[in-house]
Amino acid sequence: MPVSLKDIKKIIDCQKGNRIVLRANGGRKKLIERHGVLKETYPSVFIVELDQDAHNFERVSYTYTDILTSNIKVTFLNEQEEEFVVC
Repeated sequence: MPVSLKDIKKIIDCQKGNRIVLRANGGRKKLIERHGVLKETYPSVFIVELDQDAHNFERVSYTYTDILTSNIKVTFLNEQEEEFVVC
C-alpha cells in the first residue's frame, strides 16, 4: 500500500488509459462501485470516464488523498478483465 501522495500519483500516472474499478464508501453501509477508464491525471486529481451503460453520468474525479485516506479503493484491470494493481 502506498504511503505518500507522490507514490499514489506515480502509480496512477502509469495506468492512464487502463480499465479501472472504483469502490467508494457511500455512507450508511453503502458501497458504490464504478467501472470505467482512467483518462487524465492532474497534480491533485484524476479523471475516470465511466461506462455509459452502467452509469448516469460520463466522468467522475477523485483526489489522490481519497486513496491515501481509504475513502476509495482503486483496482486496475488488464485486457482479460483480471485485477492486477490495487491501491
